[in-house]
Amino acid sequence: MPTQDNSQELFPVVDAEGRVIGSATRGECHGGAMLLHPVVHLHVFNSQGALYLQKRPEWKDIQPGKWDTAVGGHVDYGEAVGAALRREAREELGIEGFEAEARGSYVFQSLRERELVNVFTTVWDGPIAPTAELDGGRFWTPEEIHSALGQGVFTPNFEQEIERLNLVPKYSR
Repeated sequence: MPTQDNSQELFPVVDAEGRVIGSATRGECHGGAMLLHPVVHLHVFNSQGALYLQKRPEWKDIQPGKWDTAVGGHVDYGEAVGAALRREAREELGIEGFEAEARGSYVFQSLRERELVNVFTTVWDGPIAPTAELDGGRFWTPEEIHSALGQGVFTPNFEQEIERLNLVPKYSR
C-alpha cells in the first residue's frame, strides 16, 4: 500500500481546451506553480439514485481524509482522457465495462494547483472493490449529501462540482 504520492510522476500541462502544451511533475503541479493539468472524475450512481463516494487516505498530498468523487485521478503524460478514466476506475474501484456519460469540463483552482477537470457519470449496480489507494467508500443518498455540504466532510472540489453540474438533485422534505 502506498504511503505517499510519487512527486516525480509526469503529468501533461494543458491549455483551457485540453491541448497538451508541455509536461511537469506531480510535485511541480501540486507545489503552487499553478500549471494546468488534466484530471478525470467519475461519479458512480446506483439505480436507486445514491452516489458512491470514496474516502481519501490520510497520506494523500491534497485533501487527506475527506470524502470525494468515486473515481478521481490524473491523466498521465501521453494518455488519452478516456483511457485515464477507465484506468482510474479499475485501479480505485475495480470496475470495468461501464458506460460513461461525459458531463463537461471546467478549470478548478485551489491555493496549490489548477486542474482541467473532465467529468463523467455512470450508473453501476455491480460490485465495487475499493483498493488500497482509498480508505474505502460507500453510497450516499442525496439527502445525506445535502445535509453534509459545508460541514468539512467533503473536498471543496466535490462540493463545487456537484453544485456546478447539478449532479445531486435537491430533495424536498
